Order: sequence, then structure tokens, then C-alpha cells
Amino acid sequence: MKRFAPLATALLLALGSTQAHAAHVLVVLSDADHLDLRDGQVYPTGFYLNELMQPVKALRDAGHEITFATPLGRAPTADRSSLDKAYFGNDAAALKAHQDLLAQLKLTSSAQSPVLSLARVEQIGYAAFDAVYVPGGHAPMQDLLASPALGRLLSDFHAHGKPTALVCHGPIALLSTLPDNPAFLRQMERDHHAAPAPQWIYAGYRVTVISNDEEEQAKGLLNGGTMKFYPQTALQAAGVQYRSNTQPWQSNVVVDRELITGQNPASAVDVAKVLLERLD
Repeated sequence: MKRFAPLATALLLALGSTQAHAAHVLVVLSDADHLDLRDGQVYPTGFYLNELMQPVKALRDAGHEITFATPLGRAPTADRSSLDKAYFGNDAAALKAHQDLLAQLKLTSSAQSPVLSLARVEQIGYAAFDAVYVPGGHAPMQDLLASPALGRLLSDFHAHGKPTALVCHGPIALLSTLPDNPAFLRQMERDHHAAPAPQWIYAGYRVTVISNDEEEQAKGLLNGGTMKFYPQTALQAAGVQYRSNTQPWQSNVVVDRELITGQNPASAVDVAKVLLERLD
């Protein structure tokens, strides 16, 4: 038996080394299953499947721990328009694999979802988490941009330089940290522009988000409705330096200090790669 001791020790050391690199990532989603549009119209929405599950699968495959949260702790909703193999390289098997993983996690189950509220996350303590990821879909435009709880969380991550990754409509959540968030959003809805906030923690950051051009190309999804404002316009008004791709719908990832932002659904995989590098 003694001759196996060095091998056993080596295996334990290897296992310990793997576990030492494991990080705890908080994935924040919207509670909303719709987006209020102008003129009282409503667009049914939620998170985009690939924007959530491609990074989640990559993080799980790398051995990282994931906790899911929404502002109120409700089970999130998948945007039905995202349940399409087009977002998975036209690979039907890849679409099914990610749908199966979503079902396994029970995230969208009203009775069994493991999703926590951001109040509960705050009770646990932000120090328990090494990174945060916010996927898109239109739903973040409904609640994440105005969530005081999310604003506190992101402000803490900013203060500690922790990786903060967001994709597509997800970067609109950065507005939750604005010093006078309600007034800014009211002005954006009314005038489509607002005064910048020089004391904003992300002022001057290089950031991407789904572009106004891409929003215009995709507005047919809204069935004739109109968004109250576009996220690119709002983030630029708040004070970021917007960075776009050269061709719509192509992957674009912008990294500035702790922020990792992806422009559109095609950017989700590349955002995950950068986040994984930060967690190594």
C-alpha cells in the first residue's frame, strides 16, 4: 500500500489545486417577463437563452460555482424568440444541450427555481462572490436599470475591482449605480437625452451594448411598438465612451478595468472567455 502513497498525495494535491482556482460567480437576471413600450404597448420578453446559458455552461465546465439572483428573487423568463438554433451557430444539438441544462437547473420553474433575491445576496455578503455576470434580452430594460439593490452590488464590485461582465441589453444595468437614477431615467424617457453624471462610477469607461443600429434592425420583434429609449443612447448620455463593432451582429467585446461588456448575442461566448481568463 505504501507504494501508492505518492500517487494518492499527487492526486490530492492536483484536486486541491483545481479547487483553489474555483470561483463563485453571481449571475443576475431580470424578474420581468415583459418590457413596457411607448404608448402603453407591452413586449413579452425575458433573458436570451444563449446569452445566459453559453457563459453559464462555460463557467460550470471550468469548475466554477454559480449562484443565480434577480432583484425580487422570482424565477426568470426566457424570451421565446431566443429559443432558436441561429443563436447557436445553427447547431440544433447545441440549442438542445443548452435548453437541457436550463431545464436541469430549474431556473425558470416558479416552484423550484434556485434564484435568490438581491436582498438575500446582500445578506450573504458581496465578499462571497468573485465576479458578476448579467445577460441580456430586453428584460433588463424593465427593471435592472432602476434596481437600487443592483446598484449597491455593482458599486461594491466596482470598489473592489471584481470582474463585472454584461452582454447585449445587460450593460443597461450599469445605470442602476447613477447618483440620481430615477431623475436620469425620467429625463431619458421624456427627452431621449439627459445630463451626464460626472460623479458616476463608470463615467469615462469604454463600454459596448447593443447598438442603436442593431436595435433599429431588430425593431420588428416589437410588433410595431417603440422602446422608450435605446441603451446605447442612455449609456452615452450617462457618460460612457461607447465602442461598437464594424459590422452589425458580429461579436464585439470591450474590456475596461473591471468591466467586460459584449455588444449582442454573438458576443456571449467571447465575454465568457474573457471572464474565465480573469478568474484563472
